[in-house]
Amino acid sequence: MNDLNKQFMQEAIRLSVANVQENKGGPFGAVVVKDGRIIARGANCVTSHNDPTAHAEVVAIRKACKLLNTFQLTGCEIYASCEPCPMCLAAIYWARPDKLYYANSKEDAAAIEFDDNFIYEEIAKPVKERKLFTQQIMRDEALEAFEKWKTSVNKIEY
Repeated sequence: MNDLNKQFMQEAIRLSVANVQENKGGPFGAVVVKDGRIIARGANCVTSHNDPTAHAEVVAIRKACKLLNTFQLTGCEIYASCEPCPMCLAAIYWARPDKLYYANSKEDAAAIEFDDNFIYEEIAKPVKERKLFTQQIMRDEALEAFEKWKTSVNKIEY
């Protein structure tokens, strides 16, 4: 670990601590770094914004993408105060940063009742065995959008 890694992680951790002290959401912070400087910060604001997707990593990704005017974070690094949950990990993969660093583990999070293991277990199950009622309907009608996408000359692939 070099001094810059430490500096960026300290900022993610600072955001997580401040978030608890300010009662804005869970104890999670994240920063996005490009070219050796922080370009976006995020803290968990699920409860303060009534948004279950407002995890620190997602907030930071949204800010960074807006700033860079792109939907991909190639050339960026993400520093998170905790190992990302399944939703955030998926968002990070979709954002395509070059690197991800985290401090607390998912086991540390589970120890304070932020346990995402049930989601990992649910994802691995066949759809019909999941706890959330899920049923596929109107597939044939929905395929129209996919067909149009497949033949579109204006699409931006991602």
